Amino acid sequence: MDLLNTLVDKGLRREPPTREEALAVLATSDDELLDVVAAAGKVRRQWFERRVKLNYLVNLKSGLCPEDCSYCSQRLGSKAGILKYTWLKPEEASRAAAAGVAGGAKRVCLVASGRGPTDRDVDRVSKTIEAIKEENEGIEVCACLGLLSDGQADRLRSAGADAYNHNLNTSEETYGAITTTHTYADRVETVQQAQAAGLSACSGLIAGMGESDKDLVDVVFALRDLDPDSVPVNFLIPFEGTPLAKEWNLTPQRCLRILAMVRFVCPDVEVRLAGGREVHLRSMQPLALHLVNSIFLGDYLTSEGQAGQTDLDMIADAGFEVEGAGTTTLPRHRADALSGGCGTRDAAAGSGCGSHEDSGAGGCGSHGGGAGCGPCGGHGEREPVAVADSAAGESVPGARTETSGAARTDLVAVRRRGAGTDLAPNA
Repeated sequence: MDLLNTLVDKGLRREPPTREEALAVLATSDDELLDVVAAAGKVRRQWFERRVKLNYLVNLKSGLCPEDCSYCSQRLGSKAGILKYTWLKPEEASRAAAAGVAGGAKRVCLVASGRGPTDRDVDRVSKTIEAIKEENEGIEVCACLGLLSDGQADRLRSAGADAYNHNLNTSEETYGAITTTHTYADRVETVQQAQAAGLSACSGLIAGMGESDKDLVDVVFALRDLDPDSVPVNFLIPFEGTPLAKEWNLTPQRCLRILAMVRFVCPDVEVRLAGGREVHLRSMQPLALHLVNSIFLGDYLTSEGQAGQTDLDMIADAGFEVEGAGTTTLPRHRADALSGGCGTRDAAAGSGCGSHEDSGAGGCGSHGGGAGCGPCGGHGEREPVAVADSAAGESVPGARTETSGAARTDLVAVRRRGAGTDLAPNA
């Protein structure tokens, strides 16, 4: 189809689609789905070949967050029966990280619930980063601690952090319906602080919260403009005890279309399949590997993922390979740009994901969320955001498509092992 040929050509040139083209991807039919996956797969292989980067989450501090993010099981007032514990000691976090590294992870993501770190918290995390790096040569460490204050990103960078994650989550227009205790602008500012400190910026989204196709396109284009190196795509895990517990809006087919749209908009960026993949993609997870080049291994912040060995088997069976520790994840033009600091951008490619000058002049900023590595927070009761049916153009609050069947609540399992427990982690 002409649309897909156009999108492939643009993706191979690092040229963004139009908003109308991105919306058209989300509006494609199930009959066209394999064509969409194949087209986006060409773009993915151009920049990342058949490599899959593995990332491993360590939840440093779980629950008891003062923020009110509606999607989050750790939020203020959450009745979800999750693990609750205060800061892990550096040696505890290092042991947890070692399990992920042994399973093949090349990046460890250190996450803590809360609005943002105090200076004492930054000291704690700095010691944890140092402990992990001392035990695991060459490992990447990404911190995800919430909103940053002046100078904190620089301190994390000095301690050895490679990246900082803070997700935009949803469009600016609908952000206030999801969270009231901080703003969309606060999140943008934190990502920019990380970039200014020389950290690889990671920022993504959560799909399935009742947003419209326009909201999805808006947040992905906003991410392109912000230009993170990593874009984690989370699919809402509707935890009982949170305001969004009844939001079962996703089918495996819809998830694949969303991932394809993200790949076309951000062709040469590390697109990470993050929280909720087991719940919503289910048996179609291997198809997603043709769209993303990065996943989380094992469990998430407060929910359990599939067995780490199952992840490894899935990657091998689908004809992909785990990215080795000695391999640079990003294409050379982005990796050179990151190491070179901020500067000029390729005018032909435009601003945003994939736009760094090939010469390496310029570049800012790498990761996913909880839904994966990123969402911290709480919530306020709210009405679901209307879901736009892309085919009919109708607004369907809290919709569940006829093909999706019953909500698979049996697939939402609260994490009871790993960090904060006496049980071995899943890696």
